[in-house]
Amino acid sequence: MSGLIYHIFTSSTLLSMGLYHLICTTRNHLRSPRDYFTKPYHQITWNSQSQSQHITRYLQIYLLILCLLISFIHQTTISFDSDPLVKGRSPVHHFTSLQSAGVIFLFLILSLTLLISETTSLLPFPPDLFFGTASALFFLQYSTSSSSASLQMSDLEAKCDSVSAMISAISAVLCIILACHPRLFVADVALGASICLQGLWSLQTGLSLYVDAFIPDGCHKLLDVVSGVEGSTKCDLEDSKLRATAILDLVFVVYVLFVVLILIVTYAVTAKVVGVRRFGSYEAIPTSSGSSVADPNHIQMKAMTGTQA
Repeated sequence: MSGLIYHIFTSSTLLSMGLYHLICTTRNHLRSPRDYFTKPYHQITWNSQSQSQHITRYLQIYLLILCLLISFIHQTTISFDSDPLVKGRSPVHHFTSLQSAGVIFLFLILSLTLLISETTSLLPFPPDLFFGTASALFFLQYSTSSSSASLQMSDLEAKCDSVSAMISAISAVLCIILACHPRLFVADVALGASICLQGLWSLQTGLSLYVDAFIPDGCHKLLDVVSGVEGSTKCDLEDSKLRATAILDLVFVVYVLFVVLILIVTYAVTAKVVGVRRFGSYEAIPTSSGSSVADPNHIQMKAMTGTQA
């Protein structure tokens, strides 16, 4: 049950962070498209004269640090659990859990570095360096998830880890793109969407491994200590394994569709609230077709009447 609670917590955290990123990114771009520049963190200022602006300025970083700290403690705790009959402790489970805890700890260090950089002048940390470091950490997360998928005795858990690794790889590519092109709005929005997708898939992983109603037919939980850990599942027949994999692939496509709908709705609502500002603050001056062809430097002016020389 603790594994399901952890996946629900991770899912809600990633979904809120990704949605917050989408809203702030879209808002900043709509307000000033020509001056848009991606940021490691975003803030929403409802009133420039509000006294609460200082409190909410670094709220996103504070919440991120808190969530990463809880995740790090959880991964470290389950890796050293002393009851193998309940948790299914094995050397493979021990080391893979420590690897996940190590990656989370690196993300925690990066978040703390960003907070110190923004609140003090001790450690200047430019945005391109932040996204470059985040890209390396996402790639490390991809490598860890891929390694965990290859070592899993559970068919469903291996599939969930491989899909999670693919999403982490996409996030790594988007971060390196933002490090090289910080004004690329599409990549910034796609990064927020990938975080939302990772959150949804974390929820699906918890449901597929810990809730009997969501385990496909022909698959069941492993109860023996040698073959698997808590939440591990095994499909008895090859047809059941292929069917379960196909179901997870279909669910992943549905989640991608859901994230696209979230992105469209978020952009539409934000554009309705903020308003769409065009790239230029001027409008083209209408000219007559005849004079414009004859003399491109001639501008048609309105005649002035009722004046004296």
